[in-house]
Amino acid sequence: MRRRHGFAPRTGENQPLGESVKTGKFGRMFPKLPSFTPSKESLMELGEAMSDPSPNTPEGDNINVPAGFTYLGQFVDHDITLDTSSLQDALVDPLAVTNFRTPRLDLDSIYGSGPDAQPYLYQLEDPDLFLIGKTNSEAGIGDPSIPTQLPNDLPRAESTLAIIGDSRNDENLIVAQLHLAFLKFHNKIVAGIRDGSIKPQYSTDKSVFIQARELTIWHYQWILLHDFLARILDRNQLEIVLNKGRRFYKFKEEPFIPVEFSVAAYRLGHSMVRAVYDYNRVFTPLPGGVTPATLELLFLFTAKSGKFGDFANIPIPSDWIIDWRRFFQIDPTVPVTSSRKLDPFLVDPLKNLPNVPLPNSLAVRNLLRGRSLGLPSGQSVARFMKLQPLTKVEISTGKDGAIAVKHNFHIESPLWYYILKEAQIQCQGKRLGEVGSRILAEVFIGLLEADSCSFLSRSPDWKPTLPAQIPGTFTMVDLLQFVGDINPIG
Repeated sequence: MRRRHGFAPRTGENQPLGESVKTGKFGRMFPKLPSFTPSKESLMELGEAMSDPSPNTPEGDNINVPAGFTYLGQFVDHDITLDTSSLQDALVDPLAVTNFRTPRLDLDSIYGSGPDAQPYLYQLEDPDLFLIGKTNSEAGIGDPSIPTQLPNDLPRAESTLAIIGDSRNDENLIVAQLHLAFLKFHNKIVAGIRDGSIKPQYSTDKSVFIQARELTIWHYQWILLHDFLARILDRNQLEIVLNKGRRFYKFKEEPFIPVEFSVAAYRLGHSMVRAVYDYNRVFTPLPGGVTPATLELLFLFTAKSGKFGDFANIPIPSDWIIDWRRFFQIDPTVPVTSSRKLDPFLVDPLKNLPNVPLPNSLAVRNLLRGRSLGLPSGQSVARFMKLQPLTKVEISTGKDGAIAVKHNFHIESPLWYYILKEAQIQCQGKRLGEVGSRILAEVFIGLLEADSCSFLSRSPDWKPTLPAQIPGTFTMVDLLQFVGDINPIG
């Protein structure tokens, strides 16, 4: 007989997972600011100008932010937001748009509603553990000597669809492998609790599953606050919110996701995406590789592509297992691929997104989405925050700036564009500027403070307890080293 798994819920410590997990709402962080709604044609022209002029040159690389953080950011986005509404011509009230994820950093994208409500995510004979998939039984096209059927893919149905809590985490191969790393992270903690090498955080009669889930989520939250945000935000703005509290992201009982965050500030990751990656020893632009890991290939080897490369109806081949040393600073002898700078430029593959209705340029779609949701201009947000807005001359720089001037966007700018331009001007593309940083800091910290189960809410002085290079801290590198699956194909 399977035992029932309790869950650390929002309203009571012993409530089962899945009985009180609610979807969230979107809303406005700056409801008093007027909407900025320029013509669709002007936004389309600006979006077309937001193309990376030199996508493969080192000058555009952000060496302070390894490429893995681009996809950690996407993974986090899938943890807190899911908006299924389409682009609209008319203004849309954010309160009328349902967020199908819980607005909490609680990894519901991997845990789903738990072993009782969604048993297919977990091992049938041991539901404390996630299912782990295997690579296919055929040799890969890159190196047939690599062993097959390795435990390094998401669990999949016969149709190739991943059996996971959020199907969007199988839309490109890097975020799919990151999702897999978190599944293995939880499983490794379960094993440690069982053999006594990992102690529960407090004296507790909670099940092994609940103890492991709490440790997984708290270490994940620590990574987001002290590794991820610390790298991409203006540190002064982050410290102000941490030490003096929030001023702009306010809610009464339940938190919401501000559209200024989801539709503008947190779309910073689109600027960080590369056109080509050094993925592993097989798929790399370096000498000895078979072919570069282009963005198109990374999308092709997922179920969301509908094609799955040349391996229809079977899992990924083993030569597509990621080498994490090339995405995070794990091994000083292995060069790490950097993300692209935070600036108003996106690589060319994002100008022609597959499987989406026109317009299929990501920059254009982002700008039109901001218009349809009535976002304020970047300058009005800066003024409201009592920050110095970018000058007309600063916005006028570059080929994007010329289009901005043509449509008077150097006076009032779309918020998403302004935030990327601010990062370029104020921080040379290394991190977000003041407005973008403040929005992200307030929302992330607010979501943690609103969640009675987060470490920041329940135990703000808590320090990570799992093994780390620096005891009492925890980074993505520490997580991957703890899992111990850094480079399975050598």
